[in-house]
Amino acid sequence: MNGSATNAFSYLIGTLIDLYIAAVLLRVMLQWVRADFYNPLSQLLVKVTNPALIPLRRVVPSIGRIDTAAIVLLLVLEVFGVWIVSRIAATPIGFPAIITFSLTKLAMTLLMTYFFLIIASVLVSWLGQGLRHPFVPLLYQLTEPVLRPFRRVIPPIAGIDLSPLFALITIRFLILLLGW
Repeated sequence: MNGSATNAFSYLIGTLIDLYIAAVLLRVMLQWVRADFYNPLSQLLVKVTNPALIPLRRVVPSIGRIDTAAIVLLLVLEVFGVWIVSRIAATPIGFPAIITFSLTKLAMTLLMTYFFLIIASVLVSWLGQGLRHPFVPLLYQLTEPVLRPFRRVIPPIAGIDLSPLFALITIRFLILLLGW
């Protein structure tokens, strides 16, 4: 393969793996906040991720509220994705570097997911007061654990909740700390 075809193939494989990682990560996040299981988005994530999670759960039991099988799946998929993309791009890297990069990339995915979920919740709160989409309650359920600590420290000023702003600043700071 020539260079551009290799890059395109590497991009395609990496993107498909990243999309599945995002689905598993969202499922873990929804389980963590005990979101509505019967919500259509929850059902979609369950149906997409069950083929990989059900066999893995036979081997990896849950620990309390933590879906350990899903966490293991996230780590395995991320390591595999980094490894396969490095092989396709013909820039193989060592296993310790793959593990380090995979953990950093997974943390970045989590931070960026929360970053965009908080922005979406702010936009919905401004624009969609009468919005009755099934995604809206999940959006608030997912962002509340991140925003709650900020709401305790920063009271609303003139009726405006500034906690999303400070949460976004903190997330951006963590992203910069990770070197992304």
